[in-house]
Formats: sequence, C-alpha cells, structure tokens
Amino acid sequence: MAVKEITPEYLKELADIVANREEEQARNELVDMHPADIAELYRDLDEDDAKFLIDLLDGEVAADVLMELDEDERRDLLQDMDAEEIAKQFIENLETDEAVDLIQELDEEDRDEVLTHINDVEQAGDIIDLLKYDEDTAGGLMGTEMVVVNENWSMPECIKQMRLQAEDMDEIYYVYVVDDDEKLKGILPLKTLITHPSVSKIKRIMEENPVSVKTDTPIDELTLDFEKYDLVAMPVVDSIGRLVGRITVDDVMDQVRESQERDYQLASGLSSDVSADDSILSQTKARIPWLLIGICSGILASLILSVFENQLAAVTALALFIPIIGGTGGNVGVQASAIVVQSLANGSLDVTEFSRQLGKEVLIGLLNASIISGVILVYNLIMLPGELAVTLSVACSLFCVVMFATVLGTVVPLTLEKLKINPALATGPFIQISNDIFGLIIYVVIAKWFLTIFVT
Repeated sequence: MAVKEITPEYLKELADIVANREEEQARNELVDMHPADIAELYRDLDEDDAKFLIDLLDGEVAADVLMELDEDERRDLLQDMDAEEIAKQFIENLETDEAVDLIQELDEEDRDEVLTHINDVEQAGDIIDLLKYDEDTAGGLMGTEMVVVNENWSMPECIKQMRLQAEDMDEIYYVYVVDDDEKLKGILPLKTLITHPSVSKIKRIMEENPVSVKTDTPIDELTLDFEKYDLVAMPVVDSIGRLVGRITVDDVMDQVRESQERDYQLASGLSSDVSADDSILSQTKARIPWLLIGICSGILASLILSVFENQLAAVTALALFIPIIGGTGGNVGVQASAIVVQSLANGSLDVTEFSRQLGKEVLIGLLNASIISGVILVYNLIMLPGELAVTLSVACSLFCVVMFATVLGTVVPLTLEKLKINPALATGPFIQISNDIFGLIIYVVIAKWFLTIFVT
C-alpha cells in the first residue's frame, strides 16, 4: 500500500470534513490512507465524529484501524456495539491472532456471544483453539494463516495449492512444509520455487530443520530468537512437532513495545499500565502505592535518626552528609540493577549465572566504593581538619553503602527473575527506598562507633 504523506494540517482539514459530514469527500481522502494514519485522525475526533469515521470505512480497513488504537480506545468504541456487529464488522475481517487479541479484551460473557455470530466456522474454531493458550506464550501470540504444503507433493501440485491458500492472506512470508502427520519438516523459500520449477518432490529442495518454537514458549524467549536469527516469521509447533501456527515480526514488535512500556512504568514507580489520557482516578491509583511506601520509608528514616539525635546535636557536621549517603546508595543500586535487568532482557545473562554475576558486581563495587570513599575522605580531611570522627565515619559508611547497594542491586533482580516476577521492579523505587533505609542504618551504626572511639 502506498502511504500518503500526512501532516497535522491535513489531519485537521480532514477532521473538519468528517465533522461537516461531507461523506463523499471523506471517502475519497480515506481510501489512500494507511490504517495507522486513520487511527491518528480517529483520536482527534469527538465520539460522534469518530463513530461516523468508522462507518465510512470498509470492513477490512475498519478492522485494521481498530487494532491500531489503544486498548482503552477500542473498549470505548466497542462498548456501544452489540456482539453481532463486533463479529461481522471486525472479527471476521481480522487475522486469527488479532481476532484473539480483540476477543480477549471483551468480558467473558461477551466473548461467547461474539463467537456465536462468526459465520466462518473454520475461523471461529481457530479462534477458540487459540483462546486456550496463555496470552504470554507463543500459542497465545500466533496466527493460523499460513501457506502449508506436503513434502511429497510435486512442484505443479504445490503451486496449485499455494495459489488456493494464498487467496485469503494479506502477506506470505514463508511456505511451510509438513509430512503426512502434519509435522513440520522444513520451509520452502519462494526463490526455490522459481529456480526449481520441475523438481519431482518438494522434500528434495526444502530447507530442513527451520527455527521454530513450541506453543508454550514464553514471549520473551521467542523475541530473542527473532533477534538472534533475523527472522520475519517463525513457525509454531505443538509438543509432538505438528505445525499449528506462525508468528510474524510485527506481532513480536508490538509485544516488545508493550513490554518496554510496562517495564519503564514499573521502574518509575507506577503499579499499573496507564497513559496520559487515562482518567485522574486511574492515574492516581497507579501512582499512589509507591508514594505511600515512600512516605512510610521516610517515617522510618526519621525514627532511625531520632535514635541518633544526641550525637547529631553534638556533631552537627554528621547531618550534612546524610543526603550523600542516601543518594549515592540509591544511584549505585539502580545502576547495578539496570545492568542486570537489561542483560536478562536481551539474553546475555541467564539466572543460572547468579554466582558469576554477583562475583563480578562485587569486584566492580569494590572499585567504585574505593574511589568514592577515597574522594570523600580527601575532601573531609581538607575541609574538616579537626573532625576525624566525621571524616572516617562518612568515608567508611560510603564504602559499605556502595558495597551493600551493589549487592542488593544485583541479587534482587536475579531473585525476582528466578521467582518469575518482572525484574524491572528492581530498577525503580524498591531499590531506591531499600538503599535509603539500609544506607542510613549503616551510617548511623558506623558514625556512632567512631564517635565512641574519638569523642568519648
């Protein structure tokens, strides 16, 4: 499809055309637009104009536009439509993987009703089969639209069957080869079809042992395979090797984007997935949990300092370094956890390498701690020449805090990964708050010890 150049000015003009109900002109403008651009236009319209826009589109384009919208936008559009309308206008015009994604967003009772209104029995059956898979696995992400040939077919028979199967498909990435038991045997590159027009059997020219995944493979793992082998599509097989579907790179990119958004929000202290156009209540509910935890940690910190009140009153210089202790520990912990989380995500680090990674981070922590504590030691010797207790307290505390934060920032994400909990949690407020509290405790204990030696 040729993509028309879209500018903000053009979208505003088109929005006016839709608002004025200039149906014929609107259709003429929309016919050459990409669904993603139409979705952008949709977002700029009020509810009535947006509904009018969707009604102007033919079934396939309307369905594609729907899938370009955010989940909340889809929910708002579908809430006033009955099950039959959703099935006829959208589900029947989507590929099975997208249809499954849409149906999963509906209430459970609405799902069954929508499925009963799908005319294509085969499509309905495929959707029902796909709904059985966990949405975070290859089975939940795959589609069933693909060109499949038998390894024993001749080239003329293969081409005939390919033409028949391709009629209802938008894109063909690979031709998959199976045996009589539907087990995946190989792939047939389109170039091979052209260069070997008279071969007796497909199995003589197919590429054997293609990269594939099983239906229960987690999405994170198959994403790494797409990147490792530079694939545009990947076949999905069941537990005994039968071909059951395929996953395309655009599906994977959508998942990567959603995963990155979730991780970023989690690392920022948001407890659920929200966006700028969500309601005030929704955004508040997402933000408040970690803010309340932060308040609690602040109260705990004040209680810790109250125990140390007399020493702070006697040696006020100690209080000046509390922000440095907390800030340095938080920064070190976030750095260590960010590297571990990133390495887990891109596959360069495996949770089984726990000891090796911890040992490496301890050595890095020793270097960082030595440099940081050395700098603050020299500074305090120059600026506070008569305060040896303060100088040593701050330097030793920083050394211990950096070491503690490094170990915590490494251990926590690896442990979360082992427990099947999103390790991105370890790069956010959790690490920052933990280091603030424990860093303060370390500082108080060490400072009290040095004051006992040098002051009393």
